[in-house]
Amino acid sequence: ELDGVTEKAKWGEPNLKACKPVITISDLDNVTVTANNSADVVDMIEDLLGVEGDLSDSQLATVVQKLDEVLGVSTVTPALGEDIVSIIADILGSSSDLSAVANNILGITGSVGDQMDFPEESQNVTVPSLALSMINVDPGQFQGLTFGVSSFSTGLAPEIFVNQTFMSQPSDGRVVSISLPHALQNFFPEENKKKRVQFHFYGIQELFRDPKTNWTLNSYVVSASVNNSNVSNLRNPVVVTLSHLKPKEKNDKVACVHWDFQKNNGSGGWDSNGCETLPSITAYQTTCHCYHLTHFGVLLDVSRTPISEADQQTLMVISYLGCGVSSIFLGISLLTYMVFEKLRRDYPSKILINLTVALLGLNLVFLLDSWLSSFGCYGLCITTAATLHYFLLASFTWMGLEAVHMYFALVKVFNVYIPSYILNLVLAIEKDAYGSVLSEASLDSLQGSEPFCWMQSNVFFYITVMAFVLLVLVFNMVVFIVVLVQIRHMQTNKPTATVNKRSAMYDLRAVASFTFLLGLTWPIAFFTWGPARVPMLYLFSVLNSLQGFFIFVFHCLMKENVRKQWIHLCCGRFRLNDYSDWSRSVTVGGKTKQNQLVHRSPSVKSDNTSSRKISDDSTTASCSSAPPYHQGA
Repeated sequence: ELDGVTEKAKWGEPNLKACKPVITISDLDNVTVTANNSADVVDMIEDLLGVEGDLSDSQLATVVQKLDEVLGVSTVTPALGEDIVSIIADILGSSSDLSAVANNILGITGSVGDQMDFPEESQNVTVPSLALSMINVDPGQFQGLTFGVSSFSTGLAPEIFVNQTFMSQPSDGRVVSISLPHALQNFFPEENKKKRVQFHFYGIQELFRDPKTNWTLNSYVVSASVNNSNVSNLRNPVVVTLSHLKPKEKNDKVACVHWDFQKNNGSGGWDSNGCETLPSITAYQTTCHCYHLTHFGVLLDVSRTPISEADQQTLMVISYLGCGVSSIFLGISLLTYMVFEKLRRDYPSKILINLTVALLGLNLVFLLDSWLSSFGCYGLCITTAATLHYFLLASFTWMGLEAVHMYFALVKVFNVYIPSYILNLVLAIEKDAYGSVLSEASLDSLQGSEPFCWMQSNVFFYITVMAFVLLVLVFNMVVFIVVLVQIRHMQTNKPTATVNKRSAMYDLRAVASFTFLLGLTWPIAFFTWGPARVPMLYLFSVLNSLQGFFIFVFHCLMKENVRKQWIHLCCGRFRLNDYSDWSRSVTVGGKTKQNQLVHRSPSVKSDNTSSRKISDDSTTASCSSAPPYHQGA
């Protein structure tokens, strides 16, 4: 100001009336909330949130604590209640980590609904991403209540509706809806207390994070409660319908869940107890039946890595090409063993022929399945699916019997006598496979309207396919390991020079041969989950669709006896020994133990306990370091 005496400028006395004190959220810890200043504290919090933006954990804890104190000392008017709900909406819209205060926030919104004093029968509060609806009910006239959100966009206030009736059927086109049955009146408070039902809608997912699950929330959250009452074990279910945030794919799993405040050491988490997930009618919503009141949502299983459309098309092409190639070479293998009678004299060859027929049928039906389903004939699709099921089970049964015979031949060599051996194997196959077809014919569990004819009942699939296949694969794996150990033991008793010269290549060939013969590439399917799902699916599709091709390579192309038969047929210059490469003796430590694979007349029984009836030919030969079982020299 200007000094009148000296006519010079000077500083005047400070005037602090126009200066607002600088207050931070941390300063709220020093504020004592009373009934007189509670509204001012709420206004102060609103102003501070507009300045602070995202809050730290300690700041969040302070805000939540002060809101709790406000509700504890003041009468909640509609204006005060709306201010508190607006603060909650601001917190939900921030990028703050809400996991530590999630239960506190849910408790605050519940307290606002219970304590709000309004003159009308009902009161609604809607703010961006959050809505509350409170209804004072008359027990004598209560016939049920339905609350829902008809439309909602992120960042905007939801449009809600309330009907004084119970809706047992889900409503289409609603974001969420929850319908309370008439039986809820049994949980209303005593006569001298108000009976209030309140509904909440949360249009945000960040509040409901459960670190202990690999499922993700695929809906908005809706809740219902009765004041001063814990509603559970309802006689009639609460019907909750929730729209999906992401459309459900054909093989996606969804589950109706509720928020359990006690999970994760009191931090809260999702739980499916007390809720039933109804079969999805559409890909866009799920209906739940729950027998208690709390916060409800729909979880989507994200443990499986999704497959892109491009990967699906590529896998389909690989599968069809592989099955086509396998069908051709399985046909060549079958033709080879049928044309040359000398190749099919022993039991391993006969088992191989049956396995080839089963795999050829499986591949051909798979290739024709989509074309046959295009006719739209339900009976034809039933027949196709049953035939596919038959050949699938037959294939795995013959793989299992390959392992059984391999065990008898290479491990339990002596003191084994099985009358009508090959006949028993065939009867086992026919009983198993035809039983599956009869069970399919009696159950309406097959698909007749999709582009591929196959069973749709998960229970039927797991019992008749997965359980059987898993049992065969486990058995084959055990036999595979035992046989490899036996082969290694045989090699250790041979001269070192011979082993070093031939064992490495023969061992590698034996492992590859047994792997495809016993179907040991199929367990890859059990590892098609998580981040490695797509690469494992590619590996599974390539190896298993080409199983028939690899059987041709190892059991036709690489077998010297088979090659000589074709050369003899084509050139006529070679004559073959009158025995197969299977009937051999076992050489151990330079000594030969005769493994007599003798076929005797049924009227004559052998007295030699060290021999067994396995082969049609009474022939022997020396055993190489590699297993002779279906293997080329």
